Amino acid sequence: MNSEPVLVTSPLLPDLAEFNQYLRQIWDSKWITNNGQFHQQLEKALCEYLGVEFLSLFTNGTLPLITALQALHITGEVITTPYSFVATTHALWWNGIKPVFVDIDPTNCGIDPDKIEAAITSRTTAIMPVHCYGKPCDTERIQAIADKYGLKVIYDAAHAFGVEVNGESILKQGDMSTLSFHATKVYNTAEGGALIVKDAETKKRVDYLKNFGFAGETEVVAPGINSKMDEIRAALGLLNLKQVDDAIEKRHQVAIKYREVLKSVKGIRFFDDMPGVKHNYSYFPIFVNAEEYGMTRDELYFKMQEKGVYGRRYFYPLISTFSTYRGLESSRPENLPNATRIANEVICLPMHHGLTEEDVDLIISLINK
Repeated sequence: MNSEPVLVTSPLLPDLAEFNQYLRQIWDSKWITNNGQFHQQLEKALCEYLGVEFLSLFTNGTLPLITALQALHITGEVITTPYSFVATTHALWWNGIKPVFVDIDPTNCGIDPDKIEAAITSRTTAIMPVHCYGKPCDTERIQAIADKYGLKVIYDAAHAFGVEVNGESILKQGDMSTLSFHATKVYNTAEGGALIVKDAETKKRVDYLKNFGFAGETEVVAPGINSKMDEIRAALGLLNLKQVDDAIEKRHQVAIKYREVLKSVKGIRFFDDMPGVKHNYSYFPIFVNAEEYGMTRDELYFKMQEKGVYGRRYFYPLISTFSTYRGLESSRPENLPNATRIANEVICLPMHHGLTEEDVDLIISLINK
């Protein structure tokens, strides 16, 4: 047993003394929320860092999904993936929208463009793909399908902070993209998120929607909710932005070491970097072929736990198997063979900036045996 547990993730945290300086400013100003100075600074800083023009901060990563659907007036049915965190599909359900699941591409675990057109009906209004593990979807093909049928595209980019394709932010794809700044993510504000939009007018509407619909002291222009980010989280985010590049590079080095050793382990598959893509190394999933490896995914998963290494079966089980959604026709396992298989093979190995060489050696040794 390892003396200290090796966890799947660890939050990026700023220097406490520096954070206290920011807290002192908040305490002195007594402006704790509602578009304060740190909130405004963080929106600007994130636009610059991410290479986008318009971004609106939220108090978590789920509310941008819900708000994007409201802002684009999405109704009816939305084609999406069963291989994601439940928030992706819950956002649809909360808006009274029927999710229609299609299978995934096992080469990136994103939605399979080959399966989208067959799922389109007269009630389809949008596609909601996920850049799973930060691996970009086939955005060109998805957009071509959306354009052909007059559909909106909202990307759940919760894993894709800072990811670029051929030098351009992946967040610019589709009509809108959402981010999560949860503590488990590459970049965090403890809890938080953002919605990336195309123009100033849309940002104004989104900002109304996240603040009860208020357009002034006495005017309400939309049935909004309260999903604003507060000053304390914004301050945390400003400080974490200073160190996120270093954290990503440390993750990169862990990924390099995992790949060097695991490439020779029969029955273990993992992703290599994609050509032209700037990755953020948010996760390191491996996929266990039980017949070739000689052990099932769950046997390896629990064996690792016995030795103090806590990976995560991310994403297992599929969203389509949960009670709310399993009755949908698109949830039938025979319609989702790749997603079903991958969900039963995946373990996300510990991946964060705080892993030591000893931690990585232990993890590799447990898999290599």
